[in-house]
Formats: sequence, structure tokens, C-alpha cells
Amino acid sequence: MIINDFIPVRPEISLASILVYSALTFLIGIFITPCFVQFLKKNKIGKQLRVESVDGNDASIFRHFHQKKKGTPTMGGLLIWGSILFTVVFSRILSYIGVVEHSLLQRGQVYLPLFTLVTLGILGAVDDYWSVLGFGKKKGGIDVLPKILSLFLVGLLGALWFHFRLAYDTVHLPFYGDFYINGWYIPLFIFVLMGTANAVNFTDGLDGLAGGLLVISFIAFGTLAYLEGLYILAGFCGILVAAVSAFLWNNVPPALFFMGDTGSLALGGTLAVIAMMIDQVLVLPIIGIIFVVEMLSVIIQLLSKKFRNGKKVFKAAPIHHHFEALGWGESKVTMRLWILGGFFAFLGVIVGVIG
Repeated sequence: MIINDFIPVRPEISLASILVYSALTFLIGIFITPCFVQFLKKNKIGKQLRVESVDGNDASIFRHFHQKKKGTPTMGGLLIWGSILFTVVFSRILSYIGVVEHSLLQRGQVYLPLFTLVTLGILGAVDDYWSVLGFGKKKGGIDVLPKILSLFLVGLLGALWFHFRLAYDTVHLPFYGDFYINGWYIPLFIFVLMGTANAVNFTDGLDGLAGGLLVISFIAFGTLAYLEGLYILAGFCGILVAAVSAFLWNNVPPALFFMGDTGSLALGGTLAVIAMMIDQVLVLPIIGIIFVVEMLSVIIQLLSKKFRNGKKVFKAAPIHHHFEALGWGESKVTMRLWILGGFFAFLGVIVGVIG
């Protein structure tokens, strides 16, 4: 696999710089959180409980286990990608005044994931805010079709840029080599971005669940990027890990606030773009196995109810609510899925390195 034909591996930054930028991002998130949460509470930007399940029926199981979370501040994703933006811009200022040689704001390795993070973050923020205000056909934010179309548009723009500007036209098959797909790269890119963004969004249903799995995933892809010599991209993954970790510090049960769609859509889409950039798209389902399972559980539940006269496969979907309904408890579900996510992420890194 030859990534250097697509992405410039220069300039370089040291591992120490990556750690410093990551530490800065984490500290920003930790120290700003109290003021940010106070702002959310003051403006009554709180979580609205779902009245419908993913299949349009009454979400009784969800409400049973999550009634106490009603009103918990949401839109915490603004803090996540806000602290990331601050660190990236700050690194550029340090570079401009000569304190450091290279910043994190590099066109070849950071512009694309940063664009995805901010664009989908804005889309998610609008969705979250409309949900709080009770807008939308179901009073739950942006209606499904406009939301899907917006995700499709972002995916299409990214796909066209990757294929025509960066000349991506192959997919690396682990243990086989590069497989030429030419124009099929465009629909593949769109599918991966939309699928990953939605999968992370569905996973974001228990305190700390999506946040912990995202930390694991970005560590894995940051490792792969670093081993490929893409040090700037690895640094960007580092500050992603730090920003989500700062959020996670206050999101473990009981959550102080939620990331909302402005976090889950943005981070899911960014994860997909990074996987595409380093040509590890087939490693993505391994590293993000829990996201895949969560998404599949929703699809299976919907298909089962449609074609089996309303019969369900799971007590509730996504599958983390099924485990709740079995009596596991929220923290136990989260921790067990973290363990599985960590194991498969480690396996994914091995496949990415030797495959």
C-alpha cells in the first residue's frame, strides 16, 4: 500500500509536539466545561426524550431506563470540536510567529478531516437545537430526508475531491493489495461517510458509550497514520482523542452533559474520512466493530418488523438498549462494549500494519 502517492508525508512534527497539543486540547476541554454546561443550562438546551423508537413505535423501553436524563444539557459536541479548532488555530499562530516550525493546519493531511468535522458539526448543531425547540415533523430536530440529503452532499463533495483532485481510485485489501475500482470510489466514499456518521450517532445512547469507543478508534487510526509517516494527521488524531477524552471525563455515568448530534455526526464522519485518507477503509469495520453492530441491529430490527408481521429480534434497538432491557445495567453495557471495542481496535491495527 503506497499512501505517499496520495498524501504528502511532509512536513513532520515530533511525537513530543503531538503529546503537547493533545494535552493542551484536553486541558481546554476540562477547564471550559463548567462554563459551557452553565451556559447550556441557562439557555435550557437540554435533552428531549424520544417518544418514538427507530421503527416509529412507542419507545417505552428507552423511556423506562432514561426518564431521569430528561433535561440533561446536550450539544456537548460544540465543546469537542471547538477545542479542536482552538488547538489547530493556536498551532498555526505558533508557527507563524516562529515558535514552532510546522503547525497542525496543513492542507495535505488536515484540511479534509477538519472540514468534515466542522461541516457535520454544524449540521448536528442545527439538528440538536431544533430538537430542543421542538421543530421538525416529529418534534425531534431536522426531518430524516433533509438530514440524509445533507450528509449525502458532504459525502459527495468529499468523494469528488478524493477521486478527481487526489486521484484516489483504489481500495487496499488487507493481505492482498490495492484493488482498482475507478469511478466506484465515489459511491463507496459516500456510503462509508454516511454509514459511519449514522452508526456513531446510533451508538450515542448510553453515558460514555460512543465517547469511549471514539477515543479507542481515533487512537487506533492515529497509530496507523503515525506508522505510515503521516505525522500531522497522527497529531490531528491525537487532539481528537484529547478533546473526546475531556468530554468523556464528564460524560461517564451519570453524564453531566451529552455530545448530541453535533458531536456524534461530526466525529463519525471525521473517523470515516481519516480511514479513507490512509486507505484503511476495510480496517474501519474492525476498529469500529461496535459501531457496525449497533447500526446492523437497527437495520435488522426494522427489517424484521416490516417482513415478519411486527416481530422483533431485539427487545429494543440499537442493541445497547436490548442489553439494558436484559437487566445488565447502563454502566455494565458501556464497559463491556468498551472492552470489545478495544480488543477489535487492537486487532484492526495489527491487520492494518501487516496486511
